[in-house]
Amino acid sequence: MFIGFDYGTANCSIAVCENGTPRLLTLENGQRLLPSMIAAPTREAVSEWLYRHHQVETPDAETTALLQRALRYNREEDIEVSAASVQFGLTALQHYMVDPEETWFVKSPKSFLGASGLKPQQIALFEDLVCAMMRHIRAQGEAQLDAAIDQAVIGRPVNFQGLGGDDANAQAQAILLRAAKRAGFRDVEFQFEPVAAGLDFEATLTKETRVLVVDIGGGTTDCSMLLMGPEWRRQSDRRQSLLGHSGCRVGGNDLDIMLAFKTLMPLLGLGGKTQKGTALPALPWWNAVAINDVPAQSDFYSAACGKLLRDLVRDAEQGEQVAHLLKVWQQKLGYRVVRAAEESKIALSDRATFDASLDFIAPQLHAVISDGMLQEAIAQPLERILEQVHLALAGSDTKPEVIYLTGGSARSPVLRAALQQALPETPIASGDDFGSVTAGLARWAEVMFR
Repeated sequence: MFIGFDYGTANCSIAVCENGTPRLLTLENGQRLLPSMIAAPTREAVSEWLYRHHQVETPDAETTALLQRALRYNREEDIEVSAASVQFGLTALQHYMVDPEETWFVKSPKSFLGASGLKPQQIALFEDLVCAMMRHIRAQGEAQLDAAIDQAVIGRPVNFQGLGGDDANAQAQAILLRAAKRAGFRDVEFQFEPVAAGLDFEATLTKETRVLVVDIGGGTTDCSMLLMGPEWRRQSDRRQSLLGHSGCRVGGNDLDIMLAFKTLMPLLGLGGKTQKGTALPALPWWNAVAINDVPAQSDFYSAACGKLLRDLVRDAEQGEQVAHLLKVWQQKLGYRVVRAAEESKIALSDRATFDASLDFIAPQLHAVISDGMLQEAIAQPLERILEQVHLALAGSDTKPEVIYLTGGSARSPVLRAALQQALPETPIASGDDFGSVTAGLARWAEVMFR
């Protein structure tokens, strides 16, 4: 059986085609979306969990070496890896929020797949993380369908990273492919996410139309100019319909990070001075919330950074504020700070202000965030997003008849207004912001595997 599989930066979802119509399956608590989060007692627990409880093979030297190190470490630390040791989605987040110091937690593993400079052991670790999530999601789908799922079309962004180009894209897709094969998928195809989103919109068209698909996901923004309509629907080769495309590694996560940095981190001492009047370095505050940047997170949670923060608590004019950042370091609360910003961004979609609480750091610690503060905070990543729109237009050398806006961040009034301002004469259409890519991938799976 085949599925469309959106292994997303923010959320994962799968869909099947029934009588030509996609149907998204439920993955967690009756919901169609599984947040892209994974938690375990240790980093090493994931590899042992795959091996011990799901008999997932280690087909090369690096994954074998990773498993051997994991088995040795867990044995030496007396860590028992049970079937329930690895958790996903909101369950994983809950484990982390209850006990952040004793939980190894990763949000958006997909964000790291195209990173430059990854060592072979890091690639093996990310492959195991992706494999674990894919295997879990495949099992959820098979339980609902009462059938084996062994074929999948998996979505991928136009560019996994802003830098690295073809090499970064090849590295990321190779990780996804190997992980999917180890998770039990016999046949795997890939499709660009904005093209997939457009395929779902295409089902509503009655004539050939030039469509600019703007897919703003959790970790990437992808734009594709496509010819769409009834005459294209069953064609397995769509290269002639793709007129232009662009993409960058900026998405909803980046908006959350910038909002956290600009509006919440000042409560933790950002922008302060030492008692001698010298400005405090901003880098630790940035690294604390840069949850999609492996080197930044490693630097923030290093012993050297802990020493620096203790020195800053002693030397700062507002040492009690810097002490809040030290608590973030001690209890690994960076994800929770960004989560508070994300909740604020979502709330500001339909209200003028929102009171963001940081009571998990200190009682009564909070910030009232306004819509204007949101616009100011996300101005830089928003500019990058609009840049991709203009690049897709330039590459296609034509104008769209309609814009199809989709993705988890598509509901933001700020983003929609900015896009409409950039192309004031072009109507904006919307569909299922969270499900259009998955539905389109299922439609493409029907073309490829039927």
